[in-house]
Amino acid sequence: MANRQDRQEQWAVFWCTLLSPLLYGEVPPEEAGRFLNELAATEHLFPDGTRRRPSRATLWRKWKQYRQGGFEALFRKRRSDRGRARKATLAMIAKAVELKTEQPYRSHVPINQFLADQFHATIPKSTLYRHLKRAGATRRKLGVSRQKVRCRWTRDHSNALWVGDFEDGPYVLHGDRAVPTHLSAFIDCHSRYVVEARYYLRENLDILIDSLLRAWSVHGASRELYLDNAKIYHANALKAACCALNIRLIHRTVRDPAPGGLIERFFGTAQSQFESEVHAGDILTLDRLNRALAAWLDQSYHREPNSETGQPPAERYPQGNRFTRHVNLQEVLKYFFRRKRRTVHETFSDVQLNAWFFQVHPDLRGDKVEVRYDPFGPLETVLIYALDGEYLGVGTRHERETAPGQPPPRPRPKPKHNYLDLLIRNHEQALDDRHAGIDYPAVLAAAGRRWPFAEFAKQLAALLGRAGGLTAFSTEEFESLQKVYNRLTCLDAPMLREACERAVRRTIPEIVFVLQQLSHERQRRT
Repeated sequence: MANRQDRQEQWAVFWCTLLSPLLYGEVPPEEAGRFLNELAATEHLFPDGTRRRPSRATLWRKWKQYRQGGFEALFRKRRSDRGRARKATLAMIAKAVELKTEQPYRSHVPINQFLADQFHATIPKSTLYRHLKRAGATRRKLGVSRQKVRCRWTRDHSNALWVGDFEDGPYVLHGDRAVPTHLSAFIDCHSRYVVEARYYLRENLDILIDSLLRAWSVHGASRELYLDNAKIYHANALKAACCALNIRLIHRTVRDPAPGGLIERFFGTAQSQFESEVHAGDILTLDRLNRALAAWLDQSYHREPNSETGQPPAERYPQGNRFTRHVNLQEVLKYFFRRKRRTVHETFSDVQLNAWFFQVHPDLRGDKVEVRYDPFGPLETVLIYALDGEYLGVGTRHERETAPGQPPPRPRPKPKHNYLDLLIRNHEQALDDRHAGIDYPAVLAAAGRRWPFAEFAKQLAALLGRAGGLTAFSTEEFESLQKVYNRLTCLDAPMLREACERAVRRTIPEIVFVLQQLSHERQRRT
C-alpha cells in the first residue's frame, strides 16, 4: 500500500511540475492552448523512466482535474472491479475453494481439471491462488503446512555461537597429480568473522579436530557450536571435548538444510570472490592455496562491511567480544587421543606402537593395557591405562637392549634371502590393498600403461608450444587432462600426436574430444 501511495504521489508531482506555469498563473488563460501545444511537442522524462511526448488531451485533462480537485485529483483511480473475477464466474471460484478445502494438497492442475470438466473453462494459476488465499483455502490457512516457524540466526556477543562445515574446494598440485581439496571453516554468528578456514586433502574427523584446535588456540572456546548432521560430527571424542569446555554442541536437523545458511553463505562468497580467481590462474600447491586464502580473508573479507550486520567482521568481532574463554590445549587433546590395546612384553616390559617401543613399569609385564597417544604431535611418550579406565602411568620411547650379563650371540653370516622381509612386504601389500581403497596407479599399471601422467602433460605442452611442462596449464585445464588420462587407458604418445594433428583448434577441450574419438576407434578395431 505504501509503495502504491508513493507511486501515486510521484505521478501527481510530475504533472504539477509540468503544468506549473499554468497552475501558478505564469501563463495567461488565453495562452493556455499554445502552452499545452508546446508541451505536447516536447519529449519529457516520465516517472516510469521512459521518454515520450504527452498528448494535448492528456495535458488538458490533468489541468482540469487539478483545478477541480486539487493535488489528490491527479492520483490514478482504481478499477471498480478490482479484486473480483472478470472471466471466471463466482460459481467457478466457489467450486475451486471447495476442491481445495476438501483436499488441501491439491495443486492448480487437478483443480483446473475439475473446473474444465464441469464449466468447460479454467482459471490461471496466479488468479486461482489469489482467490483461494482470500477465501482462506491455502495449505497454510487450512493448517496443513509443514513449513517450520524459524528464528533468526543471531547472537548478541562474539564467540556465543560458531557455525562450521566442509565444502569442496579447487584442485591442487600434489606431486605430479591434480587432487581435490576440502575447505573446513568456522564462522562467528555475531560478527560473521571467520575464526578458522583452511583447505585439506581429506574430509574426516582428524581434519575437523585440527581446525577446531587451531580456532580454540587463537580465539578461545565458543558457548555453542553448530555443525552438520554427518557421522564425523557425532564422534564421541568431539562430544567429550565440548562437554569438558562447556560448549553446547548443536547438530543440524535431518533433511532441514536451511539453518546452515550462515556458513553456506560464506562458502558462496569464497567461491565467487576467491576460488573463481584460483580457477582462472595456474594450479597451486596446497600450501600456496592456504596462504592465498589467509590473505584474502585478512585483506578482503574481514575488511568489507557485511550485508547483514553492516560492519566489517574485523571491526565487529572485537567490539562484541566481552571476554575470551581460553582453552588449555593439553587438557583438551586427551579427548582426541587415539586408543590401542596392547599386551606388555614379559621380557622387555614395553609395548609396541607404530614400530616403536615404549617402556612401562615392570609390574605391568604380561598385562593387557590401553595405550593412548596424541596423533597430532611427536610420538615420544604415551599414556598407559587399564582396560577399565584406570590410569597406570606414562610409557617412554626407548630402544631395546640386550639383557645385562648375557653373552653376546655368536655372529652368523647374514642370509642371502630374507624370508621375514618377504613376509612383511606381502603382508603390508595385503593391508594396503585391503584398506587403501582403489589404487588407480596400480590399476593403470596392471592394464599395461607405461606412460606417466607427467610425461603426457609435458608432451602436450610441447605440442601446444607452451613452456613450463606441468605448470603450463591452468587449474581447469589440469583437471580436464587428469580426468581424460584416468579414463583412457590406451592413451600413448602417438595417439596424442594424432589428436593434435586432427584438432581443428588446438585447445584443451578440442584435443580431449579428439582423444575420446580415437579411443573409441581403437576399441572398435580390437
